[in-house]
Amino acid sequence: MSYNPPHPSYQPPPSPYSSHSPRPTYPWQPPEPPDPVRPAPRPAREPLGHHSDLRVLRSAYRWQRRTATLTALGYFILFLVLSACAPGVMTSTVADGIPAGLLLALLTLPVTWLAIALYEHTARRRVDPLADRIRKQAELDARRGATR
Repeated sequence: MSYNPPHPSYQPPPSPYSSHSPRPTYPWQPPEPPDPVRPAPRPAREPLGHHSDLRVLRSAYRWQRRTATLTALGYFILFLVLSACAPGVMTSTVADGIPAGLLLALLTLPVTWLAIALYEHTARRRVDPLADRIRKQAELDARRGATR
């Protein structure tokens, strides 16, 4: 014969565990880990420049690189193509017995200087003013953020 004790007439104390989980079977069972703590949201940063300004600066710099690169590289490729495909043009004399190939080879250095000058000119004319404007805007934004 078995003995079943009567149900207690008092309310059991609340569980130290979350309400959705059942009471532990063993008293030495560790409690459930707490909910993960969410990191605090980052404070809003001041913008360093408008995206359109940066996009314009990038495209101006890209145009500058392409122009200078195609100037120097284009001339060199022209020289190579003429050497390979038109040897008659390269061996013909231009003035006083100077072959055209030698003259074109000697012009490689001035064309390289022209590419460098073109690069500097476009930098002063297009890229530097945009970069200065973005830099000044970033300084103003930094000052506004420091006074808050």
